[in-house]
Amino acid sequence: MKIKLFLLFFAVLFSSAHAQLPQRSIAITIDDLPVVVKNSDLKTRQEITKKLLKHIEKAKVPAVGFVNEGKLYNGEKRDEAEIDLLRQWIRAGLELGNHTYSHLSLHDNPLEKYQAEILKGEIITKELLGEKGRKIRYFRHPYLWTGLSLEIKSNLAQFLAEHNYTIAPVTIDNSDWIFARAYDNAIEKNDKGLQLKIGEAYVPYLIEKTEYWERQSVKLFDREIKQILLLHANSINSDYFDDVAAALVRRNYDFITLEEALEDEAFKLPDKFVKRNGISWLHRWALDKGSDFVLPNEPRVADFVLKAAGMDSE
Repeated sequence: MKIKLFLLFFAVLFSSAHAQLPQRSIAITIDDLPVVVKNSDLKTRQEITKKLLKHIEKAKVPAVGFVNEGKLYNGEKRDEAEIDLLRQWIRAGLELGNHTYSHLSLHDNPLEKYQAEILKGEIITKELLGEKGRKIRYFRHPYLWTGLSLEIKSNLAQFLAEHNYTIAPVTIDNSDWIFARAYDNAIEKNDKGLQLKIGEAYVPYLIEKTEYWERQSVKLFDREIKQILLLHANSINSDYFDDVAAALVRRNYDFITLEEALEDEAFKLPDKFVKRNGISWLHRWALDKGSDFVLPNEPRVADFVLKAAGMDSE
C-alpha cells in the first residue's frame, strides 16, 4: 500500500511539473539516408534501419528522411538491397527528401554542378514515392552550407522553386554526428564500456542543446517557435532514438510534420547568412539582427566524446 501511494505521489508530481511546461512542437528530420555509419556491411545497415524505424514508429514521429542517392548504387548499377532500405521508410508512411546525390559541398563547387547533383539525387526517390502516389517536396543542404553570397543563395532558391522543392531549415542543430563517430569507433574496438558511456551522455547532450535553442528562440521572438531537429541515420540514433523521443515528450513536445513546422511565422524571415559555417536558422536570424542577439554558452560535446571520435574540437 505504501509503495502504491509513493508511486501515485510521484505520478501526480510529474504531471504537475509537466503541466507547467509550455506546449511545444517539433519536426524530426533525419539526414544521410539510407544509412551513414563507419565501415558497415549490408547486414549492419539493415539492422540500423530496422531499429531506427521501429523507434520512430513507436513514438509516432512523422519524420522526414533526406537521401543521398549515391549510396543506392554499386558502381554504375542500382543496388536493390540499398534501395530496399528506402522502401522501408516509405512503407512506414514517412516522407523522403533530397540531400543531393553525393552530399556535395555548395561552397567548394560551381553552382551548376551542385544543381546537377540535386537532379541526379532525386531519380530513385521520385520513383519510389511515385509508386505510392506521392511526390518529393523538400531539399536539405549538405553540411547546412547554403551559399557564400546572396547571389548564389538567390539563384539556388530560384532553381529549387522551379523544381518544386521547399528548403528544409534546421533550428535545433547539434553534433550528433560526432557522437556517432565516437560510438562507431567504440563498436569497432569492441569497447562496450566506452560505447555505453557515449550512449548515456548522448541524450542529455541533445536535451541541453534543445533547451539552448528554446532560449534562443525566446530571445529572438519572445516565444518558442515550432522547432526542426536535425539528426542522422546512424548507429547511435538506431540505439537511442527511443530515449530521445521520450525525453522530448517529457519537455511537452508534440511531434509534427515538417510542413506544419514551416507554417510558423518565423520561417518567413529571410536567410541572409553567407559565411562558411553550417548553422541553425535561429543563429542566422540572430546574426542578422546583430551579434548581441546570439545567445551565449551553447552546450558543447564532452571532451571524452571528442577524444573517442578522434577529434580535438567541434
